[in-house]
Amino acid sequence: MNKSGFAIHGAVHMARPDASCVMHLHIDSVIAVSAQKWGLLPISQHALRFYGDLASHPYQGLALSADEKAQMLASLGGKKVLLLQNHGGIICGSSIQQAFYLMDVLDKACRIQLLAGAKEGFIIPDPEICQLSYEQLCSDGDTEGQLEWPAYLGLLKKD
Repeated sequence: MNKSGFAIHGAVHMARPDASCVMHLHIDSVIAVSAQKWGLLPISQHALRFYGDLASHPYQGLALSADEKAQMLASLGGKKVLLLQNHGGIICGSSIQQAFYLMDVLDKACRIQLLAGAKEGFIIPDPEICQLSYEQLCSDGDTEGQLEWPAYLGLLKKD
């Protein structure tokens, strides 16, 4: 058993009954952005999906202690995404489909940020536009990923 993985997932499931699926991956792009001081910036429509719905937690080694689990849960709060600095991301989905979809969107948002390069010179929309975009992107509730799920499964079967 992966003790750290069980500790992370178990802690989130205990604290967040709304999180039917807790997904934690070590995607290169997400780790790279989690290692940047500024974290995920609202520079793409993909990133705006997480505007105000993403938290960050400092790296403290393997998440095994009760203290770190409590701190991690406090960092996460009621948000869908937790960037574990220098480590990766945690997604809290209402379904497997939503968690997978959100992880895919997070990966794309991070890759776009990395492709954009250094922080200097980024065009960051006004906070009001960021909030409006977030609301528009989430306006259909927690059905995210349901329509995309068959396509994702098709990609897995393709290989």
